[in-house]
Amino acid sequence: MKILESNIMVYINIKLSLLFILLIGLQNCKVNQSTSTINEVVPTNKELPPPNILWFISEDNSKHYLKLFDDNGVATPNIESLAETGLVFPNAFSNAPVCSVARSTLISGCYAPRVGAQYHRKRELVPMPENLKMFPEYLRAAGYYTSNQSKQDYNIISSGNEWDESSKNASWKNRKAGQPFFHKMSVATTHESRLHFSQETIDTFKTIVDQETVHVAPIYPKTKTFKFTSAYYRDKIVQMDGQLGKVIADLKAGGLYDDTFLFYFGDHGGVLPGSKGYAYERGLSIPLVIHVPENYKHLVETSQKVVDDFVSFIDFGATALALAGIEVPDEMDGKPFLTHTKSENRNTTFGYADRFDEKYDFVRTVRKGRYKYIRNYVPYTSDGLHNFYRYKQIAYLEWRDLFKEGKLNDVQAAFFKPRKAEQLFDISNDPYETNDLSSNPSYANQLADLRSELQNWVKGMPDLSFYPEHYMIDHASENPTQYGQLHKSEIKRYVDIADLSLLSFNEAEGKISQYLKSQDPWDRYWAMIAAASFGVDAISLKEEIMLVANNDAENMVRTRAAEYLGLIGESPVSAMTKALYNSTNATEVLLIFNSIVLMQDGYKDYKFDLDLSKINDAAKNDQQVKRRLEYLGLISGS
Repeated sequence: MKILESNIMVYINIKLSLLFILLIGLQNCKVNQSTSTINEVVPTNKELPPPNILWFISEDNSKHYLKLFDDNGVATPNIESLAETGLVFPNAFSNAPVCSVARSTLISGCYAPRVGAQYHRKRELVPMPENLKMFPEYLRAAGYYTSNQSKQDYNIISSGNEWDESSKNASWKNRKAGQPFFHKMSVATTHESRLHFSQETIDTFKTIVDQETVHVAPIYPKTKTFKFTSAYYRDKIVQMDGQLGKVIADLKAGGLYDDTFLFYFGDHGGVLPGSKGYAYERGLSIPLVIHVPENYKHLVETSQKVVDDFVSFIDFGATALALAGIEVPDEMDGKPFLTHTKSENRNTTFGYADRFDEKYDFVRTVRKGRYKYIRNYVPYTSDGLHNFYRYKQIAYLEWRDLFKEGKLNDVQAAFFKPRKAEQLFDISNDPYETNDLSSNPSYANQLADLRSELQNWVKGMPDLSFYPEHYMIDHASENPTQYGQLHKSEIKRYVDIADLSLLSFNEAEGKISQYLKSQDPWDRYWAMIAAASFGVDAISLKEEIMLVANNDAENMVRTRAAEYLGLIGESPVSAMTKALYNSTNATEVLLIFNSIVLMQDGYKDYKFDLDLSKINDAAKNDQQVKRRLEYLGLISGS
């Protein structure tokens, strides 16, 4: 009986053990099934679709008007909300201080003087470099819906394949279900034209920002006009911020905010006098804030909220491509700044300023850390030279009038005076670039370092502005990038000739004289500008320069020689007038007029009694030439 009971117990234990094993197996099976289900429903980061990218661009405002970046700015709660979920870049820059050149840089990822897109407004469109497309075309080819609302304004020929839609009504909402999008939109609320108000507006309009306490930059006189303009423009910044708020709300309502990189930035600096159109920090430094979406934080390598890296417009297209997982073309000058490895030291940015409408200049800049180097290649011109669109602003007109009346201090008057060939500023202590350190021995090392940095950059591109614009159009416009590479050695030589102005005249005299006799007209051109940079110190070359002014085969060389004569008190009128009448090229005529206005307004009040009938007919019908003719009283205003 005991044996039977024992056998029964063994049997029961075996059954229980088998049952236990079976239950464990079933449980393991359920766990594995559950794990499999989780893996299918929640994809890994690698299985996420590409992120959406949206650029919200406010026109014509530097970072100095936003409290997020500057104590003298206004609160912008919607921009600040982006900072709460993303990144703030206090060292972000447009490479150019004007829209078409800045946008050409943005869309191509290339330095504009390398590809021939550096002049505003364009007189002739140039092609993209070979084997390179505008970056939205790469996004579109990769399956993105690309939309633009709606400004393009490039100096570069479009293929027509960049956008699924480009119009005032373009929207990411028109894409296919689930399709990633790149959407770019520009708002003109802060545009320069908003400051083309009347005196009545100044006298009667009540701004939201207090005019009595608003910050007026030290480069301006603290008049009623400048107080009003400074306050009114900050009101426009607040209005623009409200427009951004609507875009944010729209993304959230559509369930897209956590899947969309939202970039807010300005298209360049501006727009009070001396900012837009000028290669100072107030023209180049932009606000940049990027919302990093919750679902794509893994794409961004930095954990810092404030990113001190220097980034500029050449980098923006490359960054969009990198976020989308698209290889960045080698032909782009820019590098991604969100997804790049941190091995590179991002503490340098370059800037350029050439022609703005009918006003010519030639300025290159390099900012490295706290120091800013400015190379004025035609230093004897002035920032304040008349420009039709700039001087539609009452503050510009008042500023110039006060200068003529001798009512400005040295800092405020500098805008209307000739500049030095090179300048150095400590931006950390001098944000408005009023204290030039280039002659201070204590900063000799910084000066030498940045001078070399800029020389290497303009030679390395190479910089096509070392040819006058009309020559570049006639000889290089079919393929500017290739032309620059084929003529790189010549451009390097022009740079070296231009930089003779950085030496003492005793050191430079022999080489200037040598190059004035060169068979290459642009050797003579830059030698003449170098001589003019020395003014009366180059008086020993006067007789030689007079021969150039009267006899050179190249109109612009004769014009530059006449500029020298005007600088030393010898009338430039005859030589410049002959060059003007001799020219059959509208772009060359425009450049000659720039010199005529400089001589009339800036030096000795030279009087030009011009005969309209002797000016080339095609040139007289050119819109930008008409602005000069109108200013000089040769035609009536339109």
